[in-house]
Amino acid sequence: MKLPARAIARRAVLAAAASGLAACSLPGAGDPPRLFTLSPKSTFAPDLPTARWQLAIEAPVAPGGIDTARIAVQRSPLSLEYFARAQWTDTAPRMVQTLLLESFENTGKLVAVGRESSSLRPDFLLKVDLREFQAEMRGGNAPVAHVRLSVRLVRLPERTVVASFSHDAVEPSAGPEIEKVVMAFDEALGAVLKRVAEWTLRTGNANARS
Repeated sequence: MKLPARAIARRAVLAAAASGLAACSLPGAGDPPRLFTLSPKSTFAPDLPTARWQLAIEAPVAPGGIDTARIAVQRSPLSLEYFARAQWTDTAPRMVQTLLLESFENTGKLVAVGRESSSLRPDFLLKVDLREFQAEMRGGNAPVAHVRLSVRLVRLPERTVVASFSHDAVEPSAGPEIEKVVMAFDEALGAVLKRVAEWTLRTGNANARS
């Protein structure tokens, strides 16, 4: 399947070279930070149903340690550091919101999908908590990427929560280098985006008005 230009550009960013694990560098020290982004999901279950409703996606809520453009790394359960001279192209919650939106668009199953602040008149709102979004050292010199999203599907206009769902994914990095860690993030987030999109479409259809 031919990749769209945007996906090709993302892969080029993911392939960028950078340094390995380190604490966050001071502003103005050394080289400027390299910027990394991740890709939306584009493949889904073949039996994914078509929806006749519109969806708005709320900006994810995240803990302060990952509500940042810095790429977090956890060496122990009680510590959080950041890769030196490496950042996401946006804060993690805003980047994840964009990738969720693009993943839903890629399903081709929705009438319309957009951000909560858009001009849509949605039938459902997806409320999102970004619970985990960090690399973790679990032994050895290469971390794993850990991503977890918890979502609630809210029917509008009464704002009734019809169901909730959480999915967690862990992907080992092929090495300690930042580009390999970013690729692990891409795999872990892709698994979560797929499950959230498929769950939302099926749950929305089960709870949509006739």
